[in-house]
Amino acid sequence: MGMMQEFKEFAVKGNVVDLAVGVIIGGAFGKIVGSLVDDVIMPIVGRVVGSLDFSNLFVVLGKVPDGVGMTLVELKKAGVPVLAYGNFITVAVNFLILAFIIFMMVKQINRLKREEPAAPAAPEAPAPTPEDIQLLREIRDSLKK
Repeated sequence: MGMMQEFKEFAVKGNVVDLAVGVIIGGAFGKIVGSLVDDVIMPIVGRVVGSLDFSNLFVVLGKVPDGVGMTLVELKKAGVPVLAYGNFITVAVNFLILAFIIFMMVKQINRLKREEPAAPAAPEAPAPTPEDIQLLREIRDSLKK
């Protein structure tokens, strides 16, 4: 069997296709959660904490050249080492929300699986009659004649 044939068999297996679909949907779902965190949750959290913009929370670790603004974008452009912990907070919140949503989905799926009624068991066929009993019945039947 050629390598192309083996690859084709591998690529069209159900698990590989399911994994590919999961990765694609996961990427799109990640963007949705990212938008939820960046556009909805973080502004609310920032407002409650005190109008903080988490993406601009950082600590400068190097010397800032003259004329460079003290924003994260400008500092990174200038090559100044910066500890951007605000961005980390955003990513961590994003992860926690995504993990919680996936947990709730798995929990719901497991609950639905438990609720599915088990298929009624087919009645068992009677066990075959042992050979000695069969022989005794044949003898009985022949004696009745």
